[in-house]
Amino acid sequence: MTSNPYLLTAGLLVCSNIFMTFAWYAHLRNLSDKTWLIAALASWAIAFFEYMFQVPANRIGHQVMSVGQLKIMQEVITLLVFVPFSLLYLREKLTLDYLWAGFCLLGAVFFLFRAKLA
Repeated sequence: MTSNPYLLTAGLLVCSNIFMTFAWYAHLRNLSDKTWLIAALASWAIAFFEYMFQVPANRIGHQVMSVGQLKIMQEVITLLVFVPFSLLYLREKLTLDYLWAGFCLLGAVFFLFRAKLA
């Protein structure tokens, strides 16, 4: 494992977001014929693993970043995980809205991390 808290935080958040994305959206494809309660229980079971990565990621990241910086990092990672998931797994169409959302997040990254960039 790396001792760089930024990289470690990012890696743990990537793992967390993979589980989170499956917990939030996989039931739309895999459990669409089941009741919402079954889907919710399955999602909660997957979400347990999300939290096993997310909690240490935030604790490690908070040693060197503000909560706002952590949140923006998480949102960028969420989009990086969600877009391929929605395209490949859920078979959604790629639209320019993903690009515009990415540009908005890049702006948020700039504003929250600009003090560290100087």
